[in-house]
Amino acid sequence: MESISSLAPFLLMFVVIYFFMIRPQMKRQKQEKKFAAELKKGDKVVTKSGMHGKVVELNDSDNSCVIETLAGKIKFERSAISMEMSQKLNVPAADKNAAKDNKK
Repeated sequence: MESISSLAPFLLMFVVIYFFMIRPQMKRQKQEKKFAAELKKGDKVVTKSGMHGKVVELNDSDNSCVIETLAGKIKFERSAISMEMSQKLNVPAADKNAAKDNKK
């Protein structure tokens, strides 16, 4: 019985680490993979390095995409795309006003 009680703090620590660090990271990885698979032409995106552009070409064979920026067209791996700006920019005005009212 004494060995179980001395092992309990370590088990509790592992459970806490799992729920606060490991599980959220796994969720993020799954969301990023799904996002990269759902990219389509015309999506306005931001890369992980902060470059803004529009997807003009998708290559399934090598898992890459071509993004058109102000500097020209650049080829990126799909995993280098951070987020899509189209959805963020197309938020209805009512939602934006509600968010502002909640902040006041």
